[in-house]
Amino acid sequence: MKTYDSKSYDVIVVGAGHAGCEAALAAARMGQKTLLLTINLDMVAFMPCNPSLGGPAKGTVVREIDALGGQMGKNIDATYIQMRMLNTGKGPAVRALRAQADKAQYHRTMKDTLENEPNLTLRQGIADALVVEDGTCRGIVTNTGARYLAKAVVLTAGTASRGKIIIGELMYSSGPNNSIPSIKLSENLETLGFKLRRFKTGTPPRVDGNTIDYSKTEEQPGDTTPNAFSFETPDSAYLKDQLSCWMTYTNATTHQIIRDNLDRAPMFSGVIKGVGPRYCPSIEDKIVRFADKPRHQLFLEPEGRDTEEYYVGDFSTSMPEEVQQKMIHSIAGLEHAEMMRPGYAIEYDIIEPWQLKATLETKVIANLYTAGQMNGTSGYEEAAGQGIVAGINAVLRITGKDPLILKRSDAYIGVMIDDLVTKGTNEPYRLLTSRAEYRLLLRHDNADLRLTPLGHELGLISDARYQKFLAKKAAIESELDRLNTVRVKPTPAVQDFLAAKNVAPLKDGVLAIDFLKRPEVNYADLISFVGPAPEPLDARVIEQVEIQVKYEGYIRKEEAQISRLKRMEAKKIPDRIDYDAISGLATEARQKLQKIQPETLAQASRISGVNPADIGILSVYIQQGKIAKINSDAS
Repeated sequence: MKTYDSKSYDVIVVGAGHAGCEAALAAARMGQKTLLLTINLDMVAFMPCNPSLGGPAKGTVVREIDALGGQMGKNIDATYIQMRMLNTGKGPAVRALRAQADKAQYHRTMKDTLENEPNLTLRQGIADALVVEDGTCRGIVTNTGARYLAKAVVLTAGTASRGKIIIGELMYSSGPNNSIPSIKLSENLETLGFKLRRFKTGTPPRVDGNTIDYSKTEEQPGDTTPNAFSFETPDSAYLKDQLSCWMTYTNATTHQIIRDNLDRAPMFSGVIKGVGPRYCPSIEDKIVRFADKPRHQLFLEPEGRDTEEYYVGDFSTSMPEEVQQKMIHSIAGLEHAEMMRPGYAIEYDIIEPWQLKATLETKVIANLYTAGQMNGTSGYEEAAGQGIVAGINAVLRITGKDPLILKRSDAYIGVMIDDLVTKGTNEPYRLLTSRAEYRLLLRHDNADLRLTPLGHELGLISDARYQKFLAKKAAIESELDRLNTVRVKPTPAVQDFLAAKNVAPLKDGVLAIDFLKRPEVNYADLISFVGPAPEPLDARVIEQVEIQVKYEGYIRKEEAQISRLKRMEAKKIPDRIDYDAISGLATEARQKLQKIQPETLAQASRISGVNPADIGILSVYIQQGKIAKINSDAS
């Protein structure tokens, strides 16, 4: 095709899903002239699967994005139809905020944000190839022949990459929600030397809410206590008129319908070649894997205020359409439900993530970054977390500044990226609280304390917001200092309180901070005995005071572990070591190290198959300077 030169930019972002939106906004807000190119402007920040954000680990990521200066938290706060805090009966490390989005409004609000962002150009088009010169990415070429040049490129192609939709025996080339797929970009990446593989994900059917019998389901209303994903959203903005979700279950009839049609299920007939997500299996996969379970929980979730479409949560399927209809009609409350859209599976290409640096720059081509589902993750939140990091690092790279590398002890985003680049992934990667060894420090409530100073340093957090943050931090510290000086005395009121809790009375006065450490005491109880702070405290300040006091011992323990880890993180490994030249390494360790080329000893220690003995040998070689480099033309 004949090409022509179009405008030049500082940064080009390909794909306007959740990763692309964050990458482009970060680059533009850091002062760079940015182009955001997307296949379809009507699918900006689209939610092709569940119209919701948050949940365990994922909700923390949304707050981390906000603390860095990203948009996802603000966007969901402006467009949700229900919000709930999950795991309220558990400790703060696993509490999780979740919001049901108005799907169409979420898209429109994000598109409006992009269109009105200075330095950002939003354009429809399909990227077919990269412009690469001397091993460095210089731009892209579109399907119309337009050639856009830039100093850095961020790819966030998502499930559009050679996408194929599968419904029973029906298969056709498509991106999510019957959008145009991206075909030539994957072919170009393979030509450039990238290793790709096929993954699969899926989505449930949608049903007409007017045809649901809600009397046979259990209502799940939103919370009445104000909450938000963005630290800038005031409690006064909390939505009072929330829409309910509804819960129902599969049953023996549903399971028998699925078993009777497994020969037509693409998951089991061999039609689907891509690897699906273990933690979000299709309903037919659940029935086979958990054959002893008599029922599975389903959620009926509204997709917005201006539509009657309901998402049948936890009912992902790629069964033939007529089988899906039978499955739906077997479920309580859905006996007469009209299916508006069938569920489907979608196969797509990913870049093997071990080909990435911790900055999300590719090792194969300089100044090229990738983010989102094309890195092997699943979920809008995981994608957006990668997107903001990739956009930030693209700017830092072209402006000659040090890169942003979030450590495992800094953020869930850091845990995710470290997992991807050190271990790769054999299935769509999903963030879980269990993946974070320092999850007591990586809570949803303290994301601002962890990351807002960094966001301000990058220029993504305004001075006004930063001053509010500093005031909050000072209020926390001031109250902690006060509780370290005032005492709770064994007054009759205190002794009566303790007796009512069935605990021993005080023999002498104790520091207020020690009294608050008791499991039966909360902050409201405490101030009834020692009085309130001199200045009224915000609920978020009180929350931090209580958590920091009650979990002080555990927090200190994790901080000590992090200090030991930092010593290993500080031990850098030279670029492109020839591990075959290091004697004593185990064969598996040598192969994995050669493939991944870790950047620090700590990163090397987390690679599967690399043992402490291998790390010891590698450390000695680095200290003695006995390191051979790989030839520059080696793969």
